[in-house]
Amino acid sequence: METGAGRFRVSETLGALNAALRTDPRPAAPASVWFKESSARNLRSRDFLAPQAALRACFAGGQIPQNILEDVTSLKHPAVPPLQNCQLTPVGLTVQLERPAVFHHVLHSIPEFIKPSLSASGQSIILNCAPLQSRRSVDMLSLSSLRAILVTDHLAEVLRIQGMNVHLVPAVPEDDTQKFLRQLRVDWPSEVEPAFVPQDVLTLKQVLSQCPYASGPGLEPGQTRLPDDVIFKVHLKNFLVQQSLEGYDPNLEVCLVTEEKLRILAELRHATLCCTDSGPGGCCGVVHVVSCEGEFQQQQMDLLWRMLDLGAHTALQKHLVCGPVKVANSPCPAGAPQYFRLRRCQMHEASVMKYGDLAQDDSWTEIISVLTSAAIRFEMLSTAHHSQITLNLEDSSIAAKGTKSGAFVMYNCARLATLFKAYQQAVEQGAYPALPSASELNFSLLREEGEWLLLFNYILPFPETLSQAAQLPFSSKGIRVTASTEAVCKFLTHLSMDFSSYYNRVHILGEPLPHLFSQMLARLQLMRGVRDVIHMALATLHLPPLSQI
Repeated sequence: METGAGRFRVSETLGALNAALRTDPRPAAPASVWFKESSARNLRSRDFLAPQAALRACFAGGQIPQNILEDVTSLKHPAVPPLQNCQLTPVGLTVQLERPAVFHHVLHSIPEFIKPSLSASGQSIILNCAPLQSRRSVDMLSLSSLRAILVTDHLAEVLRIQGMNVHLVPAVPEDDTQKFLRQLRVDWPSEVEPAFVPQDVLTLKQVLSQCPYASGPGLEPGQTRLPDDVIFKVHLKNFLVQQSLEGYDPNLEVCLVTEEKLRILAELRHATLCCTDSGPGGCCGVVHVVSCEGEFQQQQMDLLWRMLDLGAHTALQKHLVCGPVKVANSPCPAGAPQYFRLRRCQMHEASVMKYGDLAQDDSWTEIISVLTSAAIRFEMLSTAHHSQITLNLEDSSIAAKGTKSGAFVMYNCARLATLFKAYQQAVEQGAYPALPSASELNFSLLREEGEWLLLFNYILPFPETLSQAAQLPFSSKGIRVTASTEAVCKFLTHLSMDFSSYYNRVHILGEPLPHLFSQMLARLQLMRGVRDVIHMALATLHLPPLSQI
């Protein structure tokens, strides 16, 4: 059976399977009937399942007409893998793919199958990381603010690899904050004092002086003193009612405007001028990434910008709110620098404990730096951004290879590097043949259940995982937007667990006997696919792959 010339896609396969069952559905039939299997247990017998309950909703008594069964069995589409069989079983209608053909088609051109979809090519977006607007000392940076920064950094990268032009604001001065960001491998633009800021701030002041919702910094009844830097008071409630805006905090009343706030708005205005594309609604959207503790203040800035700069850009503002970060068994909140130093110390101690004096070598400085950044990113990003995180700062297992840690992912990345290094050395010594082109490999020899699991759950759906992480539904109601910023970390964690299980069970580099070479080479090509997926996923986290750990 032909495999088709296109890239296989899980979402399109599910769509084609659903369409094949809907030739004559009942009115109350569900829109989606099929789902992809993922557990090792179920993948032993099937790859896709339409459960009995869903079939009964589609067909009287769950009896599928023979012609529809034939439509499913003979399904052909460039994005749909070839089907081996379709069977009606006690659990439902099952489909199993023609696995050797799928192995061959995917592993024959790994770069083609794992490359991003570029679905957002030509579009632009502004990501405004609200915690970085403050010019306070880095020692004042909270854990919740650090989480918002890491969410912004990761989101920017997954959007870029989908082809989107990403503009990050605000620029950060070359000070301790920028130095701290670099330690965490956060790629953030440095500030060069732009010439536009003083003039734009002056322009915004003039607009405010004519604004019907703004007044001078006079005292309200009951007030005794205003901060010295207040230059205007803006009545947000009246503007909200007049514009019929929804989704804002009902307690928004008066915003005290300072020159610093106008400087922030000036930078946002300048960023919109850099958007040369047509994004949602004909211009680039703006996403304010903010910690829950700063959400109220950012809503004030949102409304102030709308008031001063009515237009498509300000109308496309959305707020991506990050939940709080708590510390277990600690009455006092920890700061971001303290947290970083603690994790780095734990990572160094774990390395010394395992490798002794070797971990004191200069080359280990970079390794420990990468491991620290990985540990922190996986702690901060593996949970949905809107949910609370509770950290255990005393838990040193974060520095070990516990299966849920970033260190564990990096450990398995290094295992793959070691595998290919050992193989290459054996090739140079004449023990093994060089890896031939994929077209010469026999993928029917990949019969271990872990091999299909790695391809079907990770290599094949990887581009769709990236697309999922990059989705920002600007059309959603309200001012909040959510994104699957946890998708990549969860993907890497599960991949590392399944790869580790397979690697511990299967001896990939076997005895240098000619009759074992065909299976070994097919497995190495599969491992090449796993390695490339891990490397690309790590790149969205600004984590370089490690060759040793």
